[in-house]
Amino acid sequence: MFLLSLTYLVPLEEIEPLMAPHMMWVDTHYQTGTLLLSGRKVPRTGGVLLARAESREAIEAIVAADPFTQAGAVRYDIIEFTPTRIAPGAGEAWLD
Repeated sequence: MFLLSLTYLVPLEEIEPLMAPHMMWVDTHYQTGTLLLSGRKVPRTGGVLLARAESREAIEAIVAADPFTQAGAVRYDIIEFTPTRIAPGAGEAWLD
């Protein structure tokens, strides 16, 4: 499992034109089951995604294909972890 924290490197005015292609990228990875959760940081300085993949290299390749990354507009911090507990009712599928 991977926690992906992205930080904007450019002003929001430069992020906005990239948002539609980024969201298409996000939608693709929800459809493949790679992304489990996503959202904006508060305050709006970037975003956070929860993802799963077979390896760090696979996640790095996925991140490299993000239009935000390709435009040099964000920095991704990738944190790999192994979930061992989950709140009751939160959805056991997260632990596979």
